[in-house]
Amino acid sequence: MTVLLGILVLVVLLLAARYLVGSDPKNLAGLMRKGGGWLLLAAAGYLGATGRIYAAIPLAYIGATLLDWIPSPASMGARMRRTPGQTSRVRSRDMEMELDHDTGAMRGRVLMGRFENVPLDALDLPTLMSLFSEFDAESAALLEAYLDRREPRWREHVKEDAGARRSEPPSSGPMTEEEALQILGLEPGAGAGEITRAHRALMKKLHPDQGGSTYLAARVNVAKEVLLRRHR
Repeated sequence: MTVLLGILVLVVLLLAARYLVGSDPKNLAGLMRKGGGWLLLAAAGYLGATGRIYAAIPLAYIGATLLDWIPSPASMGARMRRTPGQTSRVRSRDMEMELDHDTGAMRGRVLMGRFENVPLDALDLPTLMSLFSEFDAESAALLEAYLDRREPRWREHVKEDAGARRSEPPSSGPMTEEEALQILGLEPGAGAGEITRAHRALMKKLHPDQGGSTYLAARVNVAKEVLLRRHR
C-alpha cells in the first residue's frame, strides 16, 4: 500500500510539474498551496485508514488550512488583533471615498473640477449638493453614500427632480482585481477565507438593510466575486 501511495504522489507531482511549466507565475503560489493541501488530506486519509489517527489529525488540519476550509492560527490571531487603520477605497471619475473598518466613518475628496483635491468634510451641505450637477452617475452615487452618513436627513430637503436621488446604483465598467482588493481592504494574494471574512465585515456596515449604501454594498459584492474567481 505504501508503494502504491508513493507511486500516486510521484505521478501527481510529474503532472503538476508539466502543468506548471506553461502556467502564469502569478497563479503558481495559489496552485502550489492547493496542491499541498490536497496531498496532505490524501496522506491523512491513508493514515486514518491504517489506524494512525494521531498522525492523520494534524495532517488533515494543515491540509484544510491550506485549502482555506478553516482559518489558520495566524489569520485567527490577525482577526483578534484587528489591525487599526484598515480602510476600503472606492474611486470614481470625480471623487474618491474611504471607509474606516473600525469606526465605519467615511472620508472623501473631490478629484477634479472647481474643488479638486478638497476633502468632502471641508465643504458645507449646499456646496456638496451643488456637486450633483457636475458629477457623473457613479460619483453622484458615492456622494449620496457620503451624505447618508454625514447628513442622514439630507434627502428631505431635496426635490425629486433635482437629480440627486436615484432608485438604483449606476452601472460601471468591469472591476479590476486591484480595485477589488482596495474595496475590501486586502493585500494581493489574500485567500478565499480572508476575502469572505472581509466581505462579511463590510456588509455589516454597508448593507442597505442596516441603513448603509446600496451602491457601496453592490460594489463590495462585486469585489468579492472578482477575487473569488481565482480560487474556483
